[in-house]
Amino acid sequence: MLERMNQALDHLEARLDQEVDMADVARIAAVSEYHFRRLFSALAGMPLPVYVRRRRMTLAGAEVLAGELTLLDVAVRYGYGSGEAFARAFRSVHGIGPGEARRTGAVLTAQPRMSFRVVVEGSTAMRYRIVEKESFRVVGRKARVPLVHDGINAAAEAHLESLDTVAVVRMKELSDREPEGILSAVVHLTDSREDGAEVDYWIGAATGPEAAAEQHDARDALDSLDSPAVLDSLHVPAGTWAVFDNHGPYPSALQELWRDVFTHWFPSNPYVSRPGPELLLTRPVESGTETDSQLWIPVERRRGSADA
Repeated sequence: MLERMNQALDHLEARLDQEVDMADVARIAAVSEYHFRRLFSALAGMPLPVYVRRRRMTLAGAEVLAGELTLLDVAVRYGYGSGEAFARAFRSVHGIGPGEARRTGAVLTAQPRMSFRVVVEGSTAMRYRIVEKESFRVVGRKARVPLVHDGINAAAEAHLESLDTVAVVRMKELSDREPEGILSAVVHLTDSREDGAEVDYWIGAATGPEAAAEQHDARDALDSLDSPAVLDSLHVPAGTWAVFDNHGPYPSALQELWRDVFTHWFPSNPYVSRPGPELLLTRPVESGTETDSQLWIPVERRRGSADA
């Protein structure tokens, strides 16, 4: 799969001076455009559009300093319809406008051309199973928080600590299917998996449509009272899930598992991610304390792979 990813990046690189159809790029990688964007973000540590902009501005920067083309010609060559739009993109990467850069011979920022390769590290096996699930709902409370790849996520911790006892007890009562118990759900709002990218972070329980409907009726009846027992509801469509078992210090072991799923497991298995929340079942513990956890990632078989 990494070979196909590199072929897709070669295709993209050859078209930086023209409009790039990301669906065509994804087809070369033999995945959907959605999965290509998410996989690239996980592997590269930046969203695909950011990489494309940085690469274009790297090439454009060289031409600006060379002085052989007018600034407008450089702008048009790299897909910008106006000098103002080009100047904004140029400044976002280099921290200086193209005109000033040409006049002063400024030092610019270069985004190296990217390629992916397999690095063999460690001998830890990843324990997983594939589960087919009917549609269900996560009933609980959500907050918008930033992604944090290393260390404690203070915003997520604050959301957890803000839950009152009545709401937690109600979540436990509603939990009636796997993954059982109080869980968290991460809903990505964009393709970005960079540190600081915002996500919807849920604390809740997996339950069926009947219990969710009951909560909806309760919300209609008690909303004006702002009852702590009234919870929000997230619909999760039916589909396939890869379930990873994990044991280690919290939260570092989980953060490493999340990274390894996208950088090692997906490239080595006939599955791609699909839209849906990523679920985590864990027992809250103090930082550094070891705990058992389960990570649920929504997946589907990669196109062209053999039937299971």
